Amino acid sequence: MEKGTEVAKIFAGFSKLHRADRLARLLEIGALTSADVAFLNSGGLENADLAEKFIENVIGYFQIPLGVATNFRIDGTDYVIPMAVEETSIVAAASKTAKWIRETGEIKTESLGNLIIGQIQLANVRSFGLVREKIISHKKQLINQANAIVASGLVRRGGGVQDLVVRQVPRGDGNDMAVIHVLADPCDSMGANTINQVCEFLKKPIEDLTDEKVSLCILSNLVDTRLTRVTIIIRNINPELGHRIEEASLFALRDPYRAATNNKGVLNGIDAVLVATGNDWRAVEAGVHAYAARSGQYRSITEWKMQGCDLIGILEAPVVVATAGGVTQAHPTAKMCLEMIGLKKSMDLSRVIAAVGLVQNLGALRALTTEGIIEGHMKLHIKNLIIHAGATDYEAPILQGKLEEILALTKRITLSTVIEVLNEIRGIKEDLEDLIEPLNPLKKSKNQ
Repeated sequence: MEKGTEVAKIFAGFSKLHRADRLARLLEIGALTSADVAFLNSGGLENADLAEKFIENVIGYFQIPLGVATNFRIDGTDYVIPMAVEETSIVAAASKTAKWIRETGEIKTESLGNLIIGQIQLANVRSFGLVREKIISHKKQLINQANAIVASGLVRRGGGVQDLVVRQVPRGDGNDMAVIHVLADPCDSMGANTINQVCEFLKKPIEDLTDEKVSLCILSNLVDTRLTRVTIIIRNINPELGHRIEEASLFALRDPYRAATNNKGVLNGIDAVLVATGNDWRAVEAGVHAYAARSGQYRSITEWKMQGCDLIGILEAPVVVATAGGVTQAHPTAKMCLEMIGLKKSMDLSRVIAAVGLVQNLGALRALTTEGIIEGHMKLHIKNLIIHAGATDYEAPILQGKLEEILALTKRITLSTVIEVLNEIRGIKEDLEDLIEPLNPLKKSKNQ
């Protein structure tokens, strides 16, 4: 949705609105329809019939909060970002950081390649060179057979198998594996089922050609042939803050222990959108982590550097998603979330989701290098602790205020602290009731 300042005004104070008002604003800008609002107000799916079609041994649903991140402008277009996540502060941090970028910089994205990978393994070949020669010399014939018989649906939509690549993988015992990569354009589906079927179909022709035994046929989630790159620019950043973020980024690039947590923060944003849109977040996570270790050491998938007065951040990773097929269209909430983003092409969705990941990373690094991660996270986490402590609706806002004061002083809040303060509030309340009760005329009349 390209609304510019109008969207910015609609999202002003969005987090402080009641849920009904948030839905009304999303309805106003066309991110939701009246049917969507009715669906959300009803609590979503009301029975487990659909779940029976997705998995086995169904007993019900596990519900995850669904929110929207605001203020996102990506490649000059405004987006409402649906995020399904249970962790406190993720949606708030994404929205806050997106607003900062919107006011002082920009988010640019690009796609690098469009092919997914299937693997056909010949586990122990007598001659890798001979296998490679046979496959390469018959490559066109194998591709045409696969496209005509298995991937014809993709071919009709402009995709299908595009290439075969033969890789030599040492076994470690002096012999070699031959691994054939089947490269295919899945169009707007994730393509997992189709690429697996293609690999299985090619098994016999390859065995006949090479006189070798095929061991495994399976897709790969390390899709380095279908990368997404995101660049964020913060112009005229405070130099001290910019250099702190640059140093934090260097730490994640050099140290795998820090890189693991850095990348988890990136995936906080990516996963939440994947879940909301019905995409396979486990496959994307596997691909991202494998890509992060491609040099032989696990590293950050993001990098931040100062260039003059500007802070420049880059994320590059495989974020393979779908806008068609699977749960994306079969589950009404996933379908609604896809329509909220408003993208039909899977490559476009990949770019937006990756952008959310880099924005999330910037928000975390900014927090870490300024007030620290605890204060902002704990301020929002207080609400969860208040629920655990069993505070009533009347007690919750009073308790929240007192706990925020304690947090500002001590930088630390535990459940025991919350319970202690709640008991103090309840003690004060009981004392007041004891004082007021004798003065209550209704009480007096009953006692008389």
